[in-house]
Amino acid sequence: MEEWDFEHWGVRYWSGTPEFWQYARDHENEFQRQQRSFWEVFGEAKKMVLSTAAGDRVSSRMMSVIQMEGLLYFQTDRAFLKYRQLAENKNAALCMDNIQIGGICRELGHPMENERFAGLYGKHFPGSFERYSGLKNERLFVMSPVFIKKWIYRDGLPFEEVFEAEGERYSLTEYKGE
Repeated sequence: MEEWDFEHWGVRYWSGTPEFWQYARDHENEFQRQQRSFWEVFGEAKKMVLSTAAGDRVSSRMMSVIQMEGLLYFQTDRAFLKYRQLAENKNAALCMDNIQIGGICRELGHPMENERFAGLYGKHFPGSFERYSGLKNERLFVMSPVFIKKWIYRDGLPFEEVFEAEGERYSLTEYKGE
């Protein structure tokens, strides 16, 4: 059991207060501000294509994805190819519409052990939640995005919006095809 002191309890309490979130917004850099806006528009749940690779085999499939604080969560069965590929290679990509996300995946355990994930997954994907989340072989993964690219069109002109986690770099560049 964790100790009852500020480091263990106080930080958790403080990080959930409106004052903390206002402080964080007031001290954001451009990358953080744009990324927060991106995730707000993205929302809590999406169906996305997950691509994984191991050895010389790349595979892709549709996944039900939950977004919490800029991290992407999905579940899969330990018997599936994607699980074996992620065990060998933690790098993966998610894609939908005009958004590409590359990141590092980490296994978290059984989906039902994460109450917040289970609640959101049940809310947004009730059929999949009821059918699969309680199965013994299901495992929860989290992807930490390292690269995000989104195509944006303004006045008919194409722009690439790019977020690079390393160095917290943000750019919005008109695509000229040169």
